[in-house]
Amino acid sequence: VQLQASGGGLVRAGGSLRLSCAASGRTDSLTAMGWFRQAPGKEREFVTAISWSGITYYADSVKGRFTVSRDSAKDTVHLQMNSLKPEDTAVYYCAAGGSIHSTTHYPGYWGQGTQVTVSS
Repeated sequence: VQLQASGGGLVRAGGSLRLSCAASGRTDSLTAMGWFRQAPGKEREFVTAISWSGITYYADSVKGRFTVSRDSAKDTVHLQMNSLKPEDTAVYYCAAGGSIHSTTHYPGYWGQGTQVTVSS
């Protein structure tokens, strides 16, 4: 399985960005995809995940601001990030796994990171 992330960039506080992640290869082994992020000097942390059945999970820090969705026809997930804050600045990593539990804790697959920078 390969994960290709896109989107990201520089935005002012209060602005919005949209990330996308496309899965390819043996995608029939996947049942969930999601996003993690890692800020400078900090550990990588869970952001959100969505199962193929539509169950979603969010970190408390992004609830109400971020929305994860899935395009099942394209094995792609999107992360709409609104009301961005400087503390959202991080490298965002797409992740995927064989269950929603594994995807939120120890994903089996990782994509390359994409930088999100929120200026104050």
